[in-house]
Amino acid sequence: MLDMDAFSKSDPLCVLLINSSGSHWSEIGRTEKIKNSLNPSFSKTFVIDYYFEMVQKLKFEVYDIDSENCSLHNADFLGEMECTLGQIVSSRKLTRPLVMKDKKPAGKGTITIFAEERTDNRVVEFEVAARKLDKKDFFGKSDPFLELYKQTETGWQLAHRTEVVKNNLNPTWKRFRVSLQSLCEGDVEKSIKVDCYDYNSSGSHDFIGSFQTTLSQIQQATQSYAAEFECINSKKKQKKKGYKNSGVIIIKKCKVLWFYILFFLSELTFLSLIAIDFTGSNGDPRYPISLHYINPQGYNEYLAAIWAVGNVIQDYDSDKMFPAFGFGAQIPPTGQVSHEFPINFNPSNPFCAGVVAAYQQCLPQVKLYGPTNFSPIINHVARFGRQALQQQTASQYFVLLIITDGVITDMDETRQAIVNASRLPMSIIIVGVGGADFSAMEFLDGDDGILRSATGEAAMRDIVQFVPFRQFQNSPPEALAQCVLAEVPGQVMGFFNTMSLRPPHGDTALSDNSASAPPSDVA
Repeated sequence: MLDMDAFSKSDPLCVLLINSSGSHWSEIGRTEKIKNSLNPSFSKTFVIDYYFEMVQKLKFEVYDIDSENCSLHNADFLGEMECTLGQIVSSRKLTRPLVMKDKKPAGKGTITIFAEERTDNRVVEFEVAARKLDKKDFFGKSDPFLELYKQTETGWQLAHRTEVVKNNLNPTWKRFRVSLQSLCEGDVEKSIKVDCYDYNSSGSHDFIGSFQTTLSQIQQATQSYAAEFECINSKKKQKKKGYKNSGVIIIKKCKVLWFYILFFLSELTFLSLIAIDFTGSNGDPRYPISLHYINPQGYNEYLAAIWAVGNVIQDYDSDKMFPAFGFGAQIPPTGQVSHEFPINFNPSNPFCAGVVAAYQQCLPQVKLYGPTNFSPIINHVARFGRQALQQQTASQYFVLLIITDGVITDMDETRQAIVNASRLPMSIIIVGVGGADFSAMEFLDGDDGILRSATGEAAMRDIVQFVPFRQFQNSPPEALAQCVLAEVPGQVMGFFNTMSLRPPHGDTALSDNSASAPPSDVA
């Protein structure tokens, strides 16, 4: 790929978009960023429903990312490729040149897409450590990470990459999950390769060692204690007499889990809460330029977002009654600024049968003010989540929908609130209205890395999804629905599996080391 950095190599990230309406591209997701590499291998996978009878246009855009929060703002464009999902499915491995926006070649850059049918809903959960890895750094130890590969007809294909553990020859990596199909195509006897590297910021990582095994061998070993594998560097073995290994990789835990998506969604009580930004940065509602414009025709951008997103989430809300709150306004009768007031002004019953009507009645009674604080409303919902978590079998899951113009003033407190909420049965969907800089919202959306508080505390899981509403104003409802709800099922499953909880009437085990078939009533 093109090298856009003067003193290093590009730091590429790939964005996947789909065209559902003929003219509008909607983002499906992004890969991780690979530092200092012109030949990156991305480990992130995307699951897309394939319809034989439809032409499903896809676009892969590659950017050189220089910011820490992986924002595309001011990122260098490295090239793109357009194709259809049918072309990828029919070829299984599609390689095409990257082109610039004017369709001229993006240097010698190419992109390769691998596709496979997802027929297995199982995932494998690993806990992995290492012992006495080789020291690769002159002024330190090593900064090890692992790459797991599955065997294919065309060679080894990357299935997962762990995080880097800094300056440690005896690392313990964070627990991670890999789709069973991505790891071994559902065949527990199929070979798996694990490579261990010492991370270098230059992008030229030092190879420590490797080993091959099968999921069956790992499962058998972990049933008694742990599976230990010698990490072998074949070049070092040839050169060095008496070479034993370059360390030992220890697989402490290997558990096969079923993704009971439909089972959980049918058993849980979902409660959706809506929070509306009433801060002064939205503009004076008396004037048409305001996002909260009190329009005689009854339309403004907040109304459009409330209506559209409300229609998306109502199918998953149990009683169709939404607690709706506002924040950042002076409210009657005292004019005091509040960051969590019910828009029907009834603290004892904030539930609204019609959020649009409640919003229209509320808007003329409040004065848009500030500052724009997200943490109070997140903490408000988190209190409900803690109460639900006190039950051994959690029965409720909370989805907080924040509609905002993107300006945020309590970023440190919001980060801490999200980190705390990541341990609770809740998800946060942020819908950005207007055309402001949404880089802060993209930072809170943890797709490109683990969100941390200002003090460095890491979130247990990613619970935030950011959606820029203007990208979907002229799109069919399905495009918005797909983006708004894309991550919620995985976040629900991530919470229950991480906390080892079951749905209220779920007698079926979540884990199954024998990797047997799921119950017949589970899709």
